[in-house]
Amino acid sequence: MNNLAEVASRVSVCTDCILSKQRTLAVPGEGAGNASVMFIGEGPGFHEDRQGRPFVGPAGKFLSELLDSVGMKREDVFITNVVKCRPPGNRDPLPGEIQACKKYLDKQLELIKPKVVVTLGRHSMGRYMPGQTITKVHGKPKRVDDVMVYPLYHPAAALHNVSLKSVIEEDFKAVPGLLKEAAKETAKPAAKTEEQSSKQLNLFS
Repeated sequence: MNNLAEVASRVSVCTDCILSKQRTLAVPGEGAGNASVMFIGEGPGFHEDRQGRPFVGPAGKFLSELLDSVGMKREDVFITNVVKCRPPGNRDPLPGEIQACKKYLDKQLELIKPKVVVTLGRHSMGRYMPGQTITKVHGKPKRVDDVMVYPLYHPAAALHNVSLKSVIEEDFKAVPGLLKEAAKETAKPAAKTEEQSSKQLNLFS
């Protein structure tokens, strides 16, 4: 899998877990191949399963509104899920199903190299913050290895609990600032390398 198209092609014919037996279409994910921010949800729902695209139902509409609210568009980011096929009845994805799909998500992250990963819901949060609860860590960014992880409630939570809508909207406002902060941190090592190279050259001049 050398590019995102190859990942999507593999996902579309994958039979590595039981979810493949009931899907209409697999949902690899979509967006910019060089996106600075990547959104990782939990799993496709009814509408996503029919269209083969992530976040196109009611939760997806809310996600688009959230992106608009901070001056971002879907085509500027990359959106995917921890599992690429719809769990029956929209149940939670099982650990074995998440593990079966992990290689695809790992490859997407490797290819895109996002500066910020926004996890939507507890299952995608669990990839980076095992043992934590979404109620405790939502809206609190954490650097995990070389990426800034920002856990948020899943947009669907606002559809079931109206009081969470304003919480998600408030948390989402921080995304542009996190991108700027992550960009600065990425630039620092490069600046240090240039400074060190300059010092080394001076030693031999």
